[in-house]
Amino acid sequence: MTYPKIPLAQTVIQLCKAKNIKHIIISPGSRNAPLTIGFTNDTFFKCYSIVDERSAAFFALGIAQQLQEPTAVLCTSGSALLNYYPAVAEAFYSNIPLVILSADRPKHLIGIGDGQTINQKNVFENHILFSANLKLDLKDEKNIPEHEELPIFKNLEDKFERLLGLQKNIQTHNEENINTAINLAVLKKGPVHINIPLDEPLYETVEALSVSPKTIAINVKSDNIEDYVLQSCFEDWNSASKKMILVGVNSPNQIEKKWIDELAEDDSVIVLTETTSNLHHPSFFSSIDQLIAPLSDEEKQELQPDILVTFGGLIVSKKIKQFLRKYQPEHHWHIDGKMANDTFFCLDNHIQKTPNAFFEAFLPRVTHYVKSNYKAIWTTVKQSRLKKHKTYLEQIPFSDFKVFSRILKSIPDQYILQSGNSSAIRYTQLFKINKTLEVYCNRGTSGIDGSTSTAIGCAVANKKPTLFITGDLSFLYDSNALWNNYIPKNFKIIIVNNQGGGIFRILPGHKNTENFDTYFETNHQLTAEHLCNMYGFKYESISDEVSLKSALKSFYLEDDQPKLLEVFTPKQINDDVLLNYFDFIS
Repeated sequence: MTYPKIPLAQTVIQLCKAKNIKHIIISPGSRNAPLTIGFTNDTFFKCYSIVDERSAAFFALGIAQQLQEPTAVLCTSGSALLNYYPAVAEAFYSNIPLVILSADRPKHLIGIGDGQTINQKNVFENHILFSANLKLDLKDEKNIPEHEELPIFKNLEDKFERLLGLQKNIQTHNEENINTAINLAVLKKGPVHINIPLDEPLYETVEALSVSPKTIAINVKSDNIEDYVLQSCFEDWNSASKKMILVGVNSPNQIEKKWIDELAEDDSVIVLTETTSNLHHPSFFSSIDQLIAPLSDEEKQELQPDILVTFGGLIVSKKIKQFLRKYQPEHHWHIDGKMANDTFFCLDNHIQKTPNAFFEAFLPRVTHYVKSNYKAIWTTVKQSRLKKHKTYLEQIPFSDFKVFSRILKSIPDQYILQSGNSSAIRYTQLFKINKTLEVYCNRGTSGIDGSTSTAIGCAVANKKPTLFITGDLSFLYDSNALWNNYIPKNFKIIIVNNQGGGIFRILPGHKNTENFDTYFETNHQLTAEHLCNMYGFKYESISDEVSLKSALKSFYLEDDQPKLLEVFTPKQINDDVLLNYFDFIS
């Protein structure tokens, strides 16, 4: 087998292999050549070449999202590394294990005006679990670490012995830092950065390894819950007649069905689920804005819970945030092994376990159900809303609202649905989702910058067909995502094109002015057609309901290339249709 000659490169590659990091997304460069040589010459690794580092990082994030195991991205030195930052932030807030491998110049070449050089040390410090700043292999006196003084050698033998000792210390430092970084990515589910200084020559290879790095095992803590934690929860739970459970971003199959059923049987509990929760039960409340938006102040007081229990990732619905911040529960528990956001300014109990582990320890020991009409009252409201929702759909014109309704009903069973941010996820939240679908969205930072790339990474990692629904600005912003040689044939995109940032039309502001159209809505006349021709997507466009209904019938059929359907909607009425909806269902 062919290996890079540089021991540090060998160390990084061997430890990635030992930690079972199989997927390596590589952006081209010279400084990272030793690592690229090593990864691509070992059949253990699945290597991908993606030029645009921002797209590459989100592509890797999509793979890691599906596999729930670390995925690595590798780049050269300089500004290439900075292009990873949006995906690093998303991984940080979405708890996705992403390993950043950045090649760097040696320390003595930094800050002297050398080309393609920036200060890479700790560059992600505000959005990273751990930064491993590795040390350059010792080749001669100029690379002795700063804290080491140049010794006066008695003879040549003494010199070699001293330098070998320094190299051993360097090797130990590097091994410990790489182990720590990757272990934290696995254990705490988030991004880590390993910065790797490499000196020329960069392209030399050998046929045998010169180092054998030590692998440090991950120390996994028990998921047992202490009795005193449970006891305090029992006391509050058994005395509360209004308990609300709110579920944010959650991977499929994280909660056992028996605990879902147990919660559903309790008349004092209502469970509000976001589309991204991947949690389903007929008695749960899956369209939060639909329930809350039309409520009067008196009705909101009735809905105000005694106890709020939250788990999962970040919440999409602004309306539930506004409601719970004003009508705060007496107690707010958040269940998460890693962190708890005080989203509603009333958090008083962070239960640092997985939700499933908590329910397994807690629910069997709940001695009785509290007599309550809490769920019955709000189930009646939900049923009324659903009837009005159906009536409203029957009478509105062709618009974003109607398009999302038709698209979401059309998706076949067992698909993965990746949603873009902004309007796409907010419209999706208003409709009941097929429970066989797995739903994902980059809600860590809620940005539009890498949604397409993430969806493609997801499609590569999961054999199920993937549908990505997005708006036009989000798609165009991340159009380099299609510059990718690994897109599966069963990957599909639907763009809802309302010729600008349509979501801004429903926010306070002066619509239909030149300033608004240019700087907020950002009007345009662009389409995805030429991009599809360039990147090998089968393209179709429609602009009316009859054509949409017809196009969707054939859209999901197997084909020999990925597909993109572009749906043009009338931007002048989309905002009115959406805003009138909440008045209608009240």
